[in-house]
Amino acid sequence: MAKRALLLVLDSVGCGAAPDADRYGDVGSNTLGHIYERVPGFALPCLEELGLGAILGIEHAKVPTASFGRMRERSRGKDTTTGHWEIAGASQDEPFATFDAFPRELLSAIESEAAVQFIGNYPRSGTTILEELGAEHLRSGNPIVYTSADSVLQIAAHERVCPLPRLYALCEIARKHCDPWRIGRVIARPFEGEPGSFQRTAGRHDYAMQPPRTVLNAVQQAGYRTRGIGKISDIFAGSGITDSTPTATNGEGMAAIMRLWREAGDALLFANLVDFDMLYGHRRDVAGYARALQEFNQWLPSFLREVATEDLVIITADHGNDPVHQGTDHTREEVPLLVLHKQRATSLGTRATFADVAATLAAYFGISDRFGAESFLPE
Repeated sequence: MAKRALLLVLDSVGCGAAPDADRYGDVGSNTLGHIYERVPGFALPCLEELGLGAILGIEHAKVPTASFGRMRERSRGKDTTTGHWEIAGASQDEPFATFDAFPRELLSAIESEAAVQFIGNYPRSGTTILEELGAEHLRSGNPIVYTSADSVLQIAAHERVCPLPRLYALCEIARKHCDPWRIGRVIARPFEGEPGSFQRTAGRHDYAMQPPRTVLNAVQQAGYRTRGIGKISDIFAGSGITDSTPTATNGEGMAAIMRLWREAGDALLFANLVDFDMLYGHRRDVAGYARALQEFNQWLPSFLREVATEDLVIITADHGNDPVHQGTDHTREEVPLLVLHKQRATSLGTRATFADVAATLAAYFGISDRFGAESFLPE
């Protein structure tokens, strides 16, 4: 019988502050809880029926039809890379480095090898930095470098001034120099348009540090396909990924999940839907975040009709990004956990690590390594 699994990360869809949220300035954060509170009539019927209602303690929630629980991150940090790596079984004792401004030593090394001169070098959102420096970039041709509260070095350039191949080559050089500084990701941020109407394009590309061994490597080595959807391959630097389907939006991601699921055979599909985080969480857009969740909830029943009893489907998140919280950063939260397999519907409690997902995938695909965690499937 075919072994077919989907691991779906709803980027930033947290469900309440983690016990150590005070260390991150995130006491009281609750991405899903605050959206339910702030948006009149907000509901996610399909997700609630699966078990989200029980996870959130929604009054009069239906009896869950799937297994359900919460997960706490063991690694230090609240960024995309840390969350995804732990989900795949690679917990991080040392957090990735963050900067308010990158050291001149690092930028000079990149500038010297790439024959460029950066402008910027301060923390900003992707849209604000273009408003502030886009015109200067067009005039000078110098690429824009900026960061955020996450462990990222982002390089923005207009596609007319710096075509994608050149921008990608610059980011590859930057990635090499960022490794000793333990910067989680270098991100290419191409844009187009004119001053006052700049728009980022779909050519974004992430360059992550090389991860340690994960369940993706183990599943691939066991003879199964591992198919990344969205930015998964970028997050894992291609390690353990058989093939990748990049997507620019949640809609593209959901379409790719459906198409690849139908042709999956023996395979693990690992997907990330990024709009929740990128478009709405960081911009503190409660209404937009709510709409994106409802669009996913409306799509989900059509996918579930394609899921057989023996299949394994895991829906979770990598961190929070409470659109009600101060600032624009991710939030240190617990994340929801929904599991469909053999029509079981049990409480999985609060898991001590995201890596329990990796242990579960390993058990499902017949791999002995549990990555220092516990499977939530019966042995």
